[in-house]
Formats: sequence, structure tokens, C-alpha cells
Amino acid sequence: MTAGIVEAFREGGIWMLFIMGAQIVSLAIIAERVFALYIQRKPNQKDMVALFEKDIKSGQLDRVITQARNLGTTNPIAVVAQAGAQAAQDMGGKEEIQLKIDEVLIEEQSRLEKRTGFLAMLGNVGTLLGLLGTIVGLIRAFSSVGAASPVEKAALLSAGVSEAMYATAYGLIMALPALVMYSVLQNRATELSEDLSKASLKIYIWLGFNYESVSPSKKKVN
Repeated sequence: MTAGIVEAFREGGIWMLFIMGAQIVSLAIIAERVFALYIQRKPNQKDMVALFEKDIKSGQLDRVITQARNLGTTNPIAVVAQAGAQAAQDMGGKEEIQLKIDEVLIEEQSRLEKRTGFLAMLGNVGTLLGLLGTIVGLIRAFSSVGAASPVEKAALLSAGVSEAMYATAYGLIMALPALVMYSVLQNRATELSEDLSKASLKIYIWLGFNYESVSPSKKKVN
């Protein structure tokens, strides 16, 4: 098997190395994103938000903020709760609470989708490199055949076609997992984002109905 792989790389030419480089990068991205989206993160934010319900409704915003800090940034709903509770504690009202929560959600969405888009690009690059290797191999094969003696024509044509076919095959082998995992990871990111959005909506509703903004004049008096 090893000898077959070495032979394929030798026959496929320099394009095989470029495709291998794209494959290594895509595999590294897949491994990192699978760890981040499937191991570090779970779609459980709607369940975790219940930890803050009692304290928010009872007006214990200091406890909400402390508990959110203790949970840390690995639990996005804790960051949302901290931002919303801080806005409510500052008497910013519903609009400020919503803005703070939206700010956290935008940052979290960016983290969920980070680097995933490169998989689609790398899959297309791998396919195109394979096609480029095919074209170059065929051009080389037919140009060599035209100038070669009858005895050499068969060998030159075979070498050129081999380069073309190996490059195409390896490009497709590299591209398929990248494109499949792109769709899988995008679906996972959407699932996690929707879960967090629904949990965040609960926090906004609890805070929005219990805390109103203080007018500028009242703030000056205080």
C-alpha cells in the first residue's frame, strides 16, 4: 500500500504535493472544529438558563453576575446572563439589555462559524488543483508524443495520462471529506446558535419585565 501511494505521488507530479498541503490544512480545521463544536460545546443552553431564573426574578442581580462569572466563558449563556444582568443593574432598561445580549450573540456566532468556511474553499481548491494537474498532464503527454519517435510515443503518452488521472483522483479524494464536513459543521453551528438564541430570549424576557430604565433626570438626582 505504501509503495502504491509513493508511486501515485511520483506519477502525479508536483500537483500532488499542493493537493496534499490543502488536505493537511483541511484535516487540521476539521479536527479543531469538531473538538470545539462537539466536545467543548453542547446544545444545552436552554437547560442551563434555568440556573439564573430564580435570582433574576427575585432581583438578585449580584448573584446572577457572580454565578455567571463562576461558570466562565465556556458556557455562552453565562456570558449572556452577565451582560444582561449588568445592563439591568445599571438601570439601562430593555433597549440596553437587548443591545448587550445581541452583542454577546454576535460574538458567539462568530466563534461558532470560525474557520469552517475555509473547508468549502479548500475543497474547491483541491478539485481545481486536480483538474489543473489533469490538463497539464494531458498537454505534456500530447506535446511529447508529437515530437517523439514511434517507439517512445506509447511510454510518454502513458506517463502523461497517469499524471493527469492521479492528480484528478487525489483532488477528489481530498475535496469530498472537506465539503461533507463543511456541511456537517455548519449544521452543528446553526444548532448551537439557535439553542443559545432561545436561551438568551428567556433571559431578556425575565430581565425586561422586571427592570425598567431610569430617566436621565432621576440619575442626576441619585
